[in-house]
Amino acid sequence: MHLVFFDDKQIRNQLKPLTLTRPIADLRIGINTLREKWLYYSGSSYGDITESYLGNKFPENNTVLNQCYINSSVLPNDKIWDCINRLTPNQKLLNNNLTVAVKTDDALGFEANFDSYEIVRYEDSVSQICSLPDLFLKNADQISYDFGKITQGRKSHTIEDEHTKVYALENIFIEEGVSITSAILNAKNGPIYIGKNSVIQEGSVLIGPVAIGAESMVAFGARIRPNTSLGPVCRVGGEVGNSIFMGYSNKAHDGFLGNSVIGEWCNLGANTNNSNLKNDYTQVKLYDYHTQGLKNTGELFCGTFMGDYSKAGISTMFNTGTVVGVSANVFGADFQDKYIPSFSWGGAQSGYESYRFDKAIQVINATMARRQKELSNEELTILRWISENES
Repeated sequence: MHLVFFDDKQIRNQLKPLTLTRPIADLRIGINTLREKWLYYSGSSYGDITESYLGNKFPENNTVLNQCYINSSVLPNDKIWDCINRLTPNQKLLNNNLTVAVKTDDALGFEANFDSYEIVRYEDSVSQICSLPDLFLKNADQISYDFGKITQGRKSHTIEDEHTKVYALENIFIEEGVSITSAILNAKNGPIYIGKNSVIQEGSVLIGPVAIGAESMVAFGARIRPNTSLGPVCRVGGEVGNSIFMGYSNKAHDGFLGNSVIGEWCNLGANTNNSNLKNDYTQVKLYDYHTQGLKNTGELFCGTFMGDYSKAGISTMFNTGTVVGVSANVFGADFQDKYIPSFSWGGAQSGYESYRFDKAIQVINATMARRQKELSNEELTILRWISENES
């Protein structure tokens, strides 16, 4: 079955800045992205129905027969997939008023109308990513879900270091090429997954559920608290909990990060800290791109959400419930503003200026070159659109 993932415009806005540079399906939660979770069930090719400025990098590919449109914000499970698999052409799977999937040969576009399709009801609850806090709130369950899928029928590599202390070894899975030295791995309360060729340095403590992506490094003395996921090629130290790094991002030094989501190609300088709980213990408000104002999250714990390619200088302090856009360069003393637009340069004390596009791209290319990568023409077009429309 050919899968095409469709985005809901309002949910896309509520998941910005992380969706400024990607469809919803490419958000990471647990070990894998939403797209990768669906591809557990169908290894076929796929397309994306999303905003037009992303189209060159994420094409629709929706002109083949026997295709199924999947709501990209929905978290899959075996029962949902079984119901989708039994749909016949021109039927949609509906949960209350939520369209979960549509099977049709029609080539649908962004903000398509699904009213004409025959309804098949799905009565069980559906888990969905609708807001930024949903990512860390549902991360623990998704680590366990992905862990079960990835490790099914496979045998973990052994931990050879005699000075590494392990609790609940049966809940730990080690891929090939992993290096672990004098660490503590505690999987009593949730699984620990350590991806291919990653490094766990001396004195690190990992308390599950935790996911470490391929070729990532947990720096010496790090404290990785539960419900934390690192995507591929991350460098993370200090204290981190209830947080997600999408991939290719660094927080290599001491400092606290909690209840946060960090995009790709970001860097948090030494001693960067964030607040994730207000002193008066009231619910946290967060900038919402859909309403273009602060919105009550209903959560007591809520940290920092940072778009791709953004950076924080040494000893940067992020307020409770801070949103940082794409390619922002934040530095200076005092707590930063709760909303920092894309392509901003500066800090709360000195003020924020527009980050020159050419300079920002130069810095991004220098960052990516350290990992032997570079911006594609499609990515450059996306960043230019963001700089002109979202900064």
